[in-house]
Amino acid sequence: MSMAHDLQSIFAELETFGQAHDAAEPEHAHKFLNLERDTARLLDILLRAVHAQSVLEIGTSNGYSTLWIAEAMRCTGGRVVSIERSPEKHAMARANLTRAGLVELVDLRRGDATEIIAALPGPFDAVFFDADRVSAPRQLEMLMPKLAGRALLLADNTLSHPEEIRAYLDAVNALPDFRHIVVPIGKGLSVAQRG
Repeated sequence: MSMAHDLQSIFAELETFGQAHDAAEPEHAHKFLNLERDTARLLDILLRAVHAQSVLEIGTSNGYSTLWIAEAMRCTGGRVVSIERSPEKHAMARANLTRAGLVELVDLRRGDATEIIAALPGPFDAVFFDADRVSAPRQLEMLMPKLAGRALLLADNTLSHPEEIRAYLDAVNALPDFRHIVVPIGKGLSVAQRG
């Protein structure tokens, strides 16, 4: 099923706005740092292919990637939990999801991701790491008992920030029963699946 035209319009609007905003914003923490469209499309395809029912996104930003995940969940009948530290980005994400008619499929959480993850019950069919790469190995360790059998682990920025994400990639490569590949798309997407 193809995406509705109005959703495509929202994607295009957010892409243009995000690029202009990030180019003019000197503070790294205030940038949106949205996924490239091809990376977002691959994320959408993978989540649909595994028929994910429960997805965790770490790093909502203004909701661009969350929209893609939520649209995939609309098609699979699933839901997404998305975590964002910034109150401003959290509010923007809620507004964008509401405008797209997808907010009911998303449990938006605001605060420290590691603290929130500790309290989440799971199980998760897929986890998308797209926030603090330094905290990702600890978050992965906490999430392991909360992953579904054939869980999919995804992480952005593997090629753009190789040193920052190295510990996460080492942790994923050390997981038993997981197959792992880095796809050279956008800023580099790490894809691992158990089974």
